[in-house]
Amino acid sequence: MNRLLLIAALAVAAYFTFAPDLHPSGGRETTASHDVSQAGEGDSDAVLEHAFTHRIGNLQVAGQGTVVKLVPDDASGSRHQRFILRLASGRTLLVAHNIDLAARIETLQAGDTVTFYGEYEWNPKGGVIHWTHHDPQARHVSGWIKHGGQVYQ
Repeated sequence: MNRLLLIAALAVAAYFTFAPDLHPSGGRETTASHDVSQAGEGDSDAVLEHAFTHRIGNLQVAGQGTVVKLVPDDASGSRHQRFILRLASGRTLLVAHNIDLAARIETLQAGDTVTFYGEYEWNPKGGVIHWTHHDPQARHVSGWIKHGGQVYQ
């Protein structure tokens, strides 16, 4: 049974790696360095759970969660707006949204729903989603955050 779950999780991860990426506006966006998929909420929760369990990072993923806590901005180096999301699975993630490259989400509050597309990095507290913005040098997949019907990238 565990082997089947692992195979299913790996299949979903492979799908994220090799399928075309969907832009939040509904159109397709392809970049030179990555070609990644946006999956449904349940699929991304499964992929993120697998990544957390197996300490996998550098994983491009889309998902959705509820803001449970606003964290003070990180002002060292590039400035990041930070907040903690709870996924439908119950897992929590820190989102670090670069506000030197993308607009701050001024109206963000605990309890709000946020959809994201960015890069997951493992840490023992659940992980971090970053690269939720465009890359001005076009070397990384452009990420985004959607809140209140507006896309921040």
